[in-house]
Amino acid sequence: MRILFIGDIFGSPGRRIVADHLRDIIKAQGIDLAIANVENSAGGFGVTPAIAEDLFALGLDALTSGNHIFDKREVYDYLGRTPRLLRPANYPPGAPGAGMVVFKNCAILNLQGRTYMPYTDCPFRSADHLLAELNPAIKVRFVDFHAEVTSEKIAMGWYLDGRVSAVIGTHTHVPTADTRILPGGTAYQSDAGMTGPCDSVIGVDKDVILKRFLTAMPIRMEAAKRQVELHSVIIDVDEASGKATAIRRHTIQGD
Repeated sequence: MRILFIGDIFGSPGRRIVADHLRDIIKAQGIDLAIANVENSAGGFGVTPAIAEDLFALGLDALTSGNHIFDKREVYDYLGRTPRLLRPANYPPGAPGAGMVVFKNCAILNLQGRTYMPYTDCPFRSADHLLAELNPAIKVRFVDFHAEVTSEKIAMGWYLDGRVSAVIGTHTHVPTADTRILPGGTAYQSDAGMTGPCDSVIGVDKDVILKRFLTAMPIRMEAAKRQVELHSVIIDVDEASGKATAIRRHTIQGD
């Protein structure tokens, strides 16, 4: 199985480059399963049902998220009836939606870190719980770990090595160069990067952010528009064993 994972889609520029290139990537790269993190897809903060439906229509099979998943209240009910839009599994009981779905014979898990992040339950123990309840026949297992610090992400990679096919980090919007397969057969990268405007500060208009740093005043953040890039990883997995056989970064530069 060949899995495409697209890093945090940021605002309308990110959605546009996905719309322009996703079908070509799927065809040219022989993708069997296409996943994207969409927690910044609505103007940089959250996702709406309409945006999620548009992204599914483009050819994405599953959508993961993170700490901004609940920014748009209209997504609450949608999460409950749309299992292929995930929120981090380690949110406390009572949060709408779920953090794992099985689609195309692949279990897709969404977890969120706790260091410098909003309060959640332990992602490591949540991963144990999800894997324990998963049908053992489902060998291909993909994890989006939405976390702030690389140490926590790397720790999760080692913790799940040999138990999942891939652990790919999101949230910091900057792609990392530690793409590798761990000894137990788990593909790993600390951050997939952002799909959105790179003439920015992690997606936000750079002049706004510079003013905020210089003045320490609360300033409304606005999504940037220019120099759009699509950052993703492509992972090959042996379906019989669930072990990753290859992982590589895949980047497309747009307008």
